[in-house]
Amino acid sequence: MTTDRARPSVQPIRSTVPARLDRLPWTRFHWRVIVALGITWVLDGVEITIAGSIADRLRDAGTLHFSSSQVGLSASLYLFGEVIGALVFGRLADQLGRRKLFIVTLGIYLVGNALTAGSTGFVYFALTRIVAGAGIGGEYAAINSAIDELIPAPYRGRTDLAVNGTYWLGAMIGAAANVAFLNEGLFGVNVGWRLGLLIGPVIGLAIWPLRRHIPESPRWLLTHGQPEEAERIVSEIEAAANEQGIKVEPVNDHEAIEIVDRVELSYRDLARTLLRDYRRRSLIGFALMTTQSFLYNAIFFTYALILAEFYDISSDKVSLFIFPFAVGNLLGPIVLGPLFDSVGRRVMVGGTYVASGVLLFITGWMFNRGSLTALSQTLLWCIIFFIASAAASSAYLTVSEAFPIEIRAQAIAFFFAIATLCGGVVAPWLFATLIGSGHDRGKVFLGYTFAAALMVIGGIVEAIWGVDAERRSLESVATPLSARAATASDACASGLTGGCAAHVRRNPDAARRRALVGHGGRG
Repeated sequence: MTTDRARPSVQPIRSTVPARLDRLPWTRFHWRVIVALGITWVLDGVEITIAGSIADRLRDAGTLHFSSSQVGLSASLYLFGEVIGALVFGRLADQLGRRKLFIVTLGIYLVGNALTAGSTGFVYFALTRIVAGAGIGGEYAAINSAIDELIPAPYRGRTDLAVNGTYWLGAMIGAAANVAFLNEGLFGVNVGWRLGLLIGPVIGLAIWPLRRHIPESPRWLLTHGQPEEAERIVSEIEAAANEQGIKVEPVNDHEAIEIVDRVELSYRDLARTLLRDYRRRSLIGFALMTTQSFLYNAIFFTYALILAEFYDISSDKVSLFIFPFAVGNLLGPIVLGPLFDSVGRRVMVGGTYVASGVLLFITGWMFNRGSLTALSQTLLWCIIFFIASAAASSAYLTVSEAFPIEIRAQAIAFFFAIATLCGGVVAPWLFATLIGSGHDRGKVFLGYTFAAALMVIGGIVEAIWGVDAERRSLESVATPLSARAATASDACASGLTGGCAAHVRRNPDAARRRALVGHGGRG
């Protein structure tokens, strides 16, 4: 049974660590962060692409001889593992630190996938897929938190989008690798698919030494009773920048933040914080994460079926169409990312959601009329998902920025789990059913229209209620709960009655404004 706990510090902690992190220019340290931590999305892209490509090979009598239902179940179990991993390791990342978890989760993924390559039957295969999925799911929560907390505010939007978009680099690697590994002229029928599954672990092992040298988030350390370690890490980053000849501007004391209590939340506290104190932001997170997940899982996992059923493209040529689709998805966040920092979150997040939804509807209408070929369909998909990929990546950015540091990883995990369960399970089944309903383009068009409407709704929700987080510190976007506690402590010291903590919970906006020094925290 969990209980509310708060352990007061010996004395209030006043620190400029967050401001110093945000005013840093771009350095080699930041490149190391995005390479070492951003590999997560590459691995997931490799994993999903290879797993999808070997599905038919696993039914072969010369391999594991799975039934079609077993193949589908193994894919669902991988998604189930991602959900469990996100929820479990997301909570641990908030409790134990980002660094411990992004080391552990990478190891779990490596072990799970390596064991999958040695599968001898369905039960063994299924269990190892759950383990591999749990590792990747845990990565999403810990890594997104760490990246946003280490990257300076002026670069946070473009960096987060670019890193999330590298999923499609992994998809390209997986698609290219399968051309070789599934070629029976090069590898035996029961060998090639196993080697394909080892690509992810090989990449992970290569990046492991670099990840070990990424420090803990100074922001997390500061709010978890370790201000000296936070100061030491930031000082080392600043010293390394000076050695590169990069001038680091001083930070004024009025930009400091004051932390009084270390806050540890029960599950009940977490639910209350998300669904009551941050109700509107939770609605935005749900809308953005779920709609983009439905769109992507609906289109990507059934794209091969569309090519086969309506354009007579054979399975051995599908990769030729998937590759440019992946290129468009990769380039979108990279090209459009800087606009999320300059034009702003609300305009760009809402705009990319609405634009991709409208273009999807138009493409679906042309598909229904029979006006497209396989080539023109792919070209239009590239244009749509050039925009939609930036939109989808911005969903993770929005959720990561919108909530306090003490629950950041758990919030990411929560909305990732909801999106995966809704979009990851329902969308592929729904669209596969519509596609297989007797070559009826009208039914498929209805599915496209529904997905397009969801994206437009998500964009409208963001445009109306979104937070203008561009170029702002994370602490001004979502004040740490431990800084809120400062208001409760001050109120108690002043003799206020009626329960100080309860007063803060009922008045989070006022608490945030009073608790922060030099920041204008907004709810």
